[in-house]
Amino acid sequence: MLRATEKITALYCRLSQEDALDGESNSITHQKDILLKYCKDHRFFNPTFFVDDGYSGTSMDRPGFQKMIEEVENDRVSTVIVKDLSRFSRNSAMAGMYINITFAEHGVRFIAINDNYDTIDPNSIDADFAGLRNWFNEFYARDTSRKIRAVNKSKGERGIPLTTNIPYGYVKDPEDRTNWLVDEEAAQVVKRIFNLCMEGRGPKQIAQVLKEEKILAPNAYRRKEGLNVPGMESADQYGWNPTVVANILERREYTGCTVNFKTYTNSIWDKKKRDNPEENWAIFEGTHPAIIEPEVWEKVQEIRRQRHRRTRTGKSSMFSGLVYCADCGAKMYYCTSNKYEKRQDHFVCSRYRDTAGSCTIHYIRAVVLEQMVWMHMEAVIAYVSRHEAYFRKQMEQRLLLQSQETIRMHRKKLAQDEKRITELDRLFIRIYEDNVAGRVSDERFAMMSRNYEDEQEQLKAEVQTLQQDIEVQERQIQDLEQFIKRVRKYADLKELTPYALRELVKAIYIGAPDKSSGKRRQEIRIEYDLVGYIPLDKLMEQEKQETA
Repeated sequence: MLRATEKITALYCRLSQEDALDGESNSITHQKDILLKYCKDHRFFNPTFFVDDGYSGTSMDRPGFQKMIEEVENDRVSTVIVKDLSRFSRNSAMAGMYINITFAEHGVRFIAINDNYDTIDPNSIDADFAGLRNWFNEFYARDTSRKIRAVNKSKGERGIPLTTNIPYGYVKDPEDRTNWLVDEEAAQVVKRIFNLCMEGRGPKQIAQVLKEEKILAPNAYRRKEGLNVPGMESADQYGWNPTVVANILERREYTGCTVNFKTYTNSIWDKKKRDNPEENWAIFEGTHPAIIEPEVWEKVQEIRRQRHRRTRTGKSSMFSGLVYCADCGAKMYYCTSNKYEKRQDHFVCSRYRDTAGSCTIHYIRAVVLEQMVWMHMEAVIAYVSRHEAYFRKQMEQRLLLQSQETIRMHRKKLAQDEKRITELDRLFIRIYEDNVAGRVSDERFAMMSRNYEDEQEQLKAEVQTLQQDIEVQERQIQDLEQFIKRVRKYADLKELTPYALRELVKAIYIGAPDKSSGKRRQEIRIEYDLVGYIPLDKLMEQEKQETA
């Protein structure tokens, strides 16, 4: 046990970003001068500073504060002195707990100079007012928080970026800190990451590629550029974290738009950021230069939603996640082994493999699949390149017929669901009135209302899906133009590449092998992105008949 003269006098200073606006009166230097003078005038021994610069008083999770509390709990502190109670805390409940319980248990005297508060004299009038002052300090924090939230809400709704974490690949404009400029060197890495994902690589594989290519990780790159980076410097400057890669792939800001209100906090006491539902986001297009085309970003999100099954060998196929069984619709697994040649790698129906008998064997070698897909893609690219106008005309007619029928069916179902939702509202009111009148028991009412609510929730989800499907069908012609634009990029393509495959193809369906002719024959059906199935043989035959 330390003697009183051996214990320290803890001098606590705190300054938040909001307090700094008040000027010199609350600065750390000014607080230190006041506290040291008080120690000297009143003969307090062993003064030791504990400082939190840039921390809010609403949170007790402050490094300097916590270090001081640790010293208190180890009985190494005789007195804690602060400039005023607001420097100690703006949380009245926590301030009272530390002052009246923690400090009292460890025999620590607490002094707030400007508030004339000293726990050595619990009967003073100033001690009676201490709780009221703490409440006012908390009220000030609440009021300040409301004002800051209102300002941020106004900024966010006007499209001003609220994020302080500017995405890797951009830098702030020195003349306008709310404007983002492209950092060309980092932007090339972002493009590389998206290209690798388009080729079918996952975040872990992409991180490994970047490390092998000795590309500086984002924090290491920022330090090289002279920017402040929180946390310790990593020993491996090229060590890319797969989570960082995944976050880059998911950031919509790379398409040139500002996304506000992606996170929220519950209160001024709970600083933990929580994900906001996407429908609550505010998205503003074209607020800064795009690094990634919107179509590529959307395609990458689609790829990311597909769960690719990794093989034990670590090898992957460009077709992983794209191949499905034509009969049961299940995914087909990529199978490979280090013991066999590459030509023996193959895809097999997951249902046949996992639960034998639920589907017939659908098996195709990867090299055969690549040949068949490339043959069809090459023919489609060549046909669209030579006969773009005719292709557009025929596909527009086909898509319009399909979309009109689909839209008609969806709207009919939508009307039925909306009518049922309204009807359930009336039924709920009726059983509520019957329950109040005693005609329906509480147990019966609880069961019926729960069933109605469950049905209504399912219908609302179905309505939302139907509305989204209708919007997709109404965009068919726009999607056709986008597909033609993509095909133009590959007019001179000489071999199948993972990027071209992912950009043009949405899914590949593998039929069961047919050996009735004595030879193994197998059909595949390719669903192209944006336009679906392209009946190439029929288009060519119709064109010949019309030109004959």
